[in-house]
Amino acid sequence: MPIVAAGDPVLRRVAEPFDGQLESSLLARFTEALRLTMHAAPGVGLAAPQVGVGLRIAVIEDPAPVPDEVRVARGRVPQPFRVLVNPSYEPVGAARAAFYEGCLSVPGWQAVVARHAEVRLLARDEHGRAVDEVFAGWPARIVQHETDHLDGMLYLDRAEPRSLASNRAMVELWGQATPERAAAALGFGLPESAGSAGSAV
Repeated sequence: MPIVAAGDPVLRRVAEPFDGQLESSLLARFTEALRLTMHAAPGVGLAAPQVGVGLRIAVIEDPAPVPDEVRVARGRVPQPFRVLVNPSYEPVGAARAAFYEGCLSVPGWQAVVARHAEVRLLARDEHGRAVDEVFAGWPARIVQHETDHLDGMLYLDRAEPRSLASNRAMVELWGQATPERAAAALGFGLPESAGSAGSAV
């Protein structure tokens, strides 16, 4: 499916709670289409508004094919494919981590976003079963990023503006495992617990 780019009003609306607007076979087809679109992009998460559908549905999946240094710095561990219906999250503890982050609806750019290091996710899966799970590290970031999409927010709303970098700059200058060099060179602050270069979620 085509991915909606920043500037489209659907990305700025609070998505409607899902309460059966799609019958089960259509919901299965839609979430599979989200999965295929996410893979093709490629990304590690995709929310329904990003394909123009204003429902509180998102998918996540991250094979985490990253070097050990990045895996350790980000807390990036593989995540299986999951469907999140009507997700919400709450922070677990006060720790925050700052990493470069991108978005399939804002192609070509990344910026540092400080997010909760650990969150409790409350949602339903595609079969209506309750999800109540704690996510830490990069999976926690994916959960927050996709849930934000359902609340009409883009990662840029939470980003450090001075950190904004093109994908080319990320490759040439800021591809380290943590963003400290970028913070020093570009003049922005980081929380005490900091992190690094991102991927599109």
